[in-house]
Amino acid sequence: MTATPSPLPDHYATVVRRLLRYGMVMIVVGLLSGILFQESAKKLTYEDVEPGLRLEAVIHLALVHGHIFVTGVLMPLGIAGALLLARKVGGAELTTRSLRWLTWYLVLAAVTVTLMLYKGYHVLLSVRWGTIDLATVDATFFGGYVWVRHVVYGIAHAGMGISVGIFAVALFRSLRTPR
Repeated sequence: MTATPSPLPDHYATVVRRLLRYGMVMIVVGLLSGILFQESAKKLTYEDVEPGLRLEAVIHLALVHGHIFVTGVLMPLGIAGALLLARKVGGAELTTRSLRWLTWYLVLAAVTVTLMLYKGYHVLLSVRWGTIDLATVDATFFGGYVWVRHVVYGIAHAGMGISVGIFAVALFRSLRTPR
């Protein structure tokens, strides 16, 4: 005997589809970033630089793979699951406005991943091209404009937190027991 799934409101179905598609795309991006890391790190050998500097040069790029899976795959799939479970246990319907925050999360997660790739390649290529002073490498990040770096990172990370926070509060409120 198969259970008939309860119909979801259109805006829920749209958001769940968007979250699932985003997660599937990010699986591919995450796998490709792992391959990119492996192939890029091979170009900087232990004969080129000392081992500690090599680790510093490749670590930012190495972390991208895992961050993509957490922010781009696990979070969207977990949010989609939470939406469906909340609806299944009788949670009140969330408004389109509260679900729209999830789109901001997806956009800002993509920006964050792009920033991580940019930083990883900036450090790796700078060391590979002969800049062995990491303070100099850091100072040239974003063309030396530290304020741009702080603004972009601040907007991306704070925006991700705010968007998920607003969604979480809305979902929490939807689960109040009926009077």
